[in-house]
Amino acid sequence: MLRTAVSTVNEPVSMTSAIAPAAPDAAVAQRFEQIVMPHVDSAFNLARWIVRNRDDAEDVAQEAMLRALRFFTTYNGGDARAWLLQIVRNASFTWLEKNRPADLAAEFDEHVHTSAVAPIANPESLAIAANDRQRLQRALETLPPKQREVIVLRELEGCSYKEIAAITEIPIGTVMSALSRARTQLQSALTSGATKEVQRGV
Repeated sequence: MLRTAVSTVNEPVSMTSAIAPAAPDAAVAQRFEQIVMPHVDSAFNLARWIVRNRDDAEDVAQEAMLRALRFFTTYNGGDARAWLLQIVRNASFTWLEKNRPADLAAEFDEHVHTSAVAPIANPESLAIAANDRQRLQRALETLPPKQREVIVLRELEGCSYKEIAAITEIPIGTVMSALSRARTQLQSALTSGATKEVQRGV
């Protein structure tokens, strides 16, 4: 699985101690601590993969946690991780729009890439078989943010299609097709990277 291959490349730091927002109401703070804080490392991991910089991801994750605390009274139960990751995802894309709009401008062109593709080997398994975690990480970082996020949510965070749909606010069918395209692009990036290394004699 991609979780095994990538999480060891650049392990997410524990944000539990770094993000400990204080709530004015002790009962709310305690409930927030019990329900939301166990997912703080997942929050940082998603932010890191979207914004592609550890320091920026820490800022984004902290802002998202503060926002989650601020609006925690609107949380009505259900999947706390999906609720939190939706906030993190929105905060991450807001940060990109403000600081690196060019990243978003390079999004996948739906009209250019609509042709059917033949079944391919799982790119994650290809990278694992090659025991080349750094190549896989570099390939992931070449994907546009919205492709990168579905791969991270599905493979690194183990989210279901339903959870990804809730986090990204897109239909499950769109999630499945987006994930398929992202995997295709990832395989292409892996293949391209391997070819360049061979040409350089690496």
